[in-house]
Amino acid sequence: MTATTAVDAPPPELRLAKRRGVELSLLVCAVLISVYGYIDVGMTRNNAVPPDAARYGAGLGVLALLAHLAVRFCAPYADPLLLPIAVLLNGIGLVLIYRLDLATPRFEAAPTQLIWSTIGVALFIAVVVFLRDHRVLQRYAYLSMAAALVLMIVPIGFPAVNGAKIWIRIGAFSFQPGEFAKILLAVFFAAYLSANGNALAYTGRRIWRLLQLPTGRVLGPIVAIWLLSVIVLVLERDLGTSLLFFGLFVIMLYVATGRTGWIAVGLLLAGAGAFAVGALEPHVHSRVQDWLDPFATIDAGQGPSQLAQSLFAFAAGGMLGAGLGLGHSILIGFAAKSDFILATAGEELGLVGLTGIFLLYALMVARGYRTGLALRDPFGRLLTIGLASIIALQVFVIAGGVMGLIPLTGMAMPFLAQGGSSVVTNWIIVALLIRVSDSARAPHPDSVETGVVAPVLENER
Repeated sequence: MTATTAVDAPPPELRLAKRRGVELSLLVCAVLISVYGYIDVGMTRNNAVPPDAARYGAGLGVLALLAHLAVRFCAPYADPLLLPIAVLLNGIGLVLIYRLDLATPRFEAAPTQLIWSTIGVALFIAVVVFLRDHRVLQRYAYLSMAAALVLMIVPIGFPAVNGAKIWIRIGAFSFQPGEFAKILLAVFFAAYLSANGNALAYTGRRIWRLLQLPTGRVLGPIVAIWLLSVIVLVLERDLGTSLLFFGLFVIMLYVATGRTGWIAVGLLLAGAGAFAVGALEPHVHSRVQDWLDPFATIDAGQGPSQLAQSLFAFAAGGMLGAGLGLGHSILIGFAAKSDFILATAGEELGLVGLTGIFLLYALMVARGYRTGLALRDPFGRLLTIGLASIIALQVFVIAGGVMGLIPLTGMAMPFLAQGGSSVVTNWIIVALLIRVSDSARAPHPDSVETGVVAPVLENER
């Protein structure tokens, strides 16, 4: 055997798979599944195809197509799974909300949710088209931090809704500014930690084998911003978002430093904080008591609580579910379309359908982590892992609450639950993941210029 190399031949052109055709095929499947669910609900409840089924399918299809075109032309190397997963979850959420609307005809939420989804997709397209390099965000780290704090502080001046001051209401319009603050804080954390990662990991005093505490000059600013954010959220009684921000801070600090001790410290602080707030704050204390004994109100003759009704819904779903439109999760009450929408999925789609939904979330988070690992710049890596962790933490906190695994906190299931601020924010998160994944998968300029020439093997006679 001898090996010869074509020295004078020009380097072959590198062609990496863009996978946009795969993305389009998956988007078609996602839209068809959502439309089928919409029609199935109408047939089950009214024995007729919903009159607006064609309009619903066309609207969802146009949104998916516009988003796909934006990715195809402006982020051609982006991950092909992120957009179809987001469309499918959003479509399933619209189907579940429409199903619950049929049980509450005077309080329809599906049309409004479709409008918010349209706004979310429009912002998705804007981010993909106009943000050509994710590293630009690093320049606005402190501006992002200031804007996040303002967004969290403003709701304090507005009346509480369901025990929490997290809403801004102006007439019929309302939104949760804290939903947008989590993206801004992720940008700030990523920028600060990428600039000070070495100092955080290798300077300071070693406390014990797994943890080296950095100097106050390095660790102080980011701890102060995180602590101020948590204090504001505690004053607003928004403990779900407080837990989300704390988890985000610990995860990104661990990724930036590689010190396992931060995870242990984070768990200890989270446990101590949860115990203190649960004991001192009446609103939270009642939720802890409900978590410890969900059936206490039944024993007292007051009827089932929301958590008890949620557990009944999951139990009634069994393995394959009762079928779309055949459940009774509307008995949960006012939060059936928002905080407890997962109970409707569990009852009517069963354990199999619920597992499928969780797998979609897990795949989205995994693709985000994979993108972060493939990136060369520390800011992009931290930002991507932070954004994917936001989705993972939300799913854990919400699913754990409605299933009785942890005390209930008021948050919206990404893409699935009713909530304009939530669906818009999650579309922005997917847009950022799309943009960063395009940078991670695109051919490196040096590789395109030089090429890779493989040796040519010839058989010896």
